[in-house]
Amino acid sequence: MTPDIAINMREVRKYFPSSDVLAADDVDFQVRKGEIHALVGENGAGKTTLMNILYGLVRADHGDVQVNGETVHIHHPNDAIRAGIGMVHQHFKLIPSFTIAENVMLGIEPGQMGFINAGEEAQAVEDLGENFGLPVDPNAVVADISVGMQQRVEILKTLQRDARILVLDEPTAVLTPQEVRELYNVIRQLAADGRTIVLITHKLVEVKAVADRVSVMRNGRMIATHDVADVSIRDMANLMVGREVVLRVDKEKASPKDPVLEIKNLLVASAGGIPAVFGVSLDLRAGEILGIAGVSGNGQTELVEALCGLRAVEGGSVLLGGEDVTLSTVRARRQRGMAHIPEDRMHMGLNLRTSLDENLIVTVYQRSPWSERGIFRFRAIREFAQRIVRSFNVRSARLGEEIHTLSGGNLQKLVLGRELDGHPGLIVANQPTRGLDIGSIEFVHKTLVEARDAGAAILLVSVELDEIFSLSDRVAIMFEGRIMAVHDIEDLDEESIGLLMAGHQEPEP
Repeated sequence: MTPDIAINMREVRKYFPSSDVLAADDVDFQVRKGEIHALVGENGAGKTTLMNILYGLVRADHGDVQVNGETVHIHHPNDAIRAGIGMVHQHFKLIPSFTIAENVMLGIEPGQMGFINAGEEAQAVEDLGENFGLPVDPNAVVADISVGMQQRVEILKTLQRDARILVLDEPTAVLTPQEVRELYNVIRQLAADGRTIVLITHKLVEVKAVADRVSVMRNGRMIATHDVADVSIRDMANLMVGREVVLRVDKEKASPKDPVLEIKNLLVASAGGIPAVFGVSLDLRAGEILGIAGVSGNGQTELVEALCGLRAVEGGSVLLGGEDVTLSTVRARRQRGMAHIPEDRMHMGLNLRTSLDENLIVTVYQRSPWSERGIFRFRAIREFAQRIVRSFNVRSARLGEEIHTLSGGNLQKLVLGRELDGHPGLIVANQPTRGLDIGSIEFVHKTLVEARDAGAAILLVSVELDEIFSLSDRVAIMFEGRIMAVHDIEDLDEESIGLLMAGHQEPEP
C-alpha cells in the first residue's frame, strides 16, 4: 500500500441473515490522506454498512481494515476513536438540554477530584472552534441553536477527540443553501489541514461541488472509483442505478383550474401546546403543484397534520372543494378526495407487521368492492394488490405476506399506489422522497407530475430544494410557522429562496 492511503478496506463482507441481505460483497475501498472522498449508491447499496464497519458499529464477517498503513481491529466505536476515526451521523447524537461545551466535552471533561471545571471546559471548546474556523458560543444550549449549528457541534466533538479521518453521513440533509455552503468551506478547510473526509451522500450535485474522488456502490459491491473531475452527474447516476436515469422531470407548464384547497388564517399548536403555525393562508388549484419550502421543524409537519385531520386546529379554516372540513375526520376528508403521503412511511404510512394486502386496503377496507356487510372480499383485495404491485413496479413484493423486508423505495411505491388509486383531487405529499435513492426518486417525481397532469392538486412539502425546483409550479416559503412569501417557481432562485428559508423578509415592492 502506498504511504498516502488513510483507509484501506479489503475484501470486506457482511451478510445479514435476518433479512437475507448481503450488504457488503467482498468490498475493496481506499481513501487517500487529505482528500474528500464521496461514497454514493442507492438505498441498500451497502455504503452506510461499510462505514459502520469502519466505525465499529457493525462487525464484518470477513476482510481487513488498515488505517494509515497499520492493520486495525475495530469492534466498537471506541476502537475507531483510538484509531483517529470520527463519524457524524445523519441523526445527530446530541443532548438537547446540555450546552455546546457540555456536549463537545462529554466523557472527557476537565476537572479535579470529580468536579468539572465549567469555565475551563467552555474556554477549551471556544478555542477549538476558533482554531478550526467553526466559532460557537460554548454556553448556548443545544435545544436553542439551529440545525446547522448542531452539525457544527457534532464536527467539533470529533475534532476534540483528534479525529484525523471524518465520516459524514448525509451531512446536508436538513441545512439551508447558505448553511450548505458554510459546511463545504469547513470540509475543504479540514482537508487542507490534512484530515481525510469520507462523505456519504445521495446528492450528486454535492459530490461535484466538494469531493476530490467518488466511489460508487451497487447491490453490496464496489462498482467504480473515479476522480470527480472525470465524471458527470449523469455518469454517477447511471453507475448507481445500472441504467440510464432521468435526472430532471420533463413536465409541461401547469394549467391550473378551480381552487381545490383553501387555507384561511390557520393556527395550529405543536404536540406540547406551543404555537407552531401562525395565521397561514394559501390556496391550491387543480392541475398545479404548490411546493412548501423550508428547513425541517418550521411548522410544516403541524400544517400537514392539521390539513389531513390528524391534529386539531386552534383557529382559522380549511376548505376542500369549497366545503369547510376544518373539524372533519380523516375518513371524511378522504371521502371528499384527499390523499396523504406521510413523511414517515415506516410508522405512519405503513404497518410493517401486517401483510402487503392489508396495508393497501387500510384506508378503504370498509367500502365495496373490498368488503360487503362487514365481510372482506379477499379475491377483490388480492386483485387490487396485484394491480398496485404491477403498476408501481414494487420489486420483491409477495402478495399476502409481510412487507418489512422491502426496501425504502419499494415501501414508498406501496404508499403511492394506495394513495393515488382512484385519482384523488388533492394529494398532500410530505417529504415524498426522503431517504430514497435516485432511481426511486425518479419514479416518485414522474408519478406526481402525471397526477398533476391528470387534474390533481398537489401540496408538496420538501426540505430538498432540488425537489422543490424540479416539481413545483408555485412555491410558498415557510419559516417559524409563517409563510414568508409565495412565488411562481420561475421567479425564484436558490439564493433568494434560501434567504427566505432563513427568515429574511422580502423588500417592500
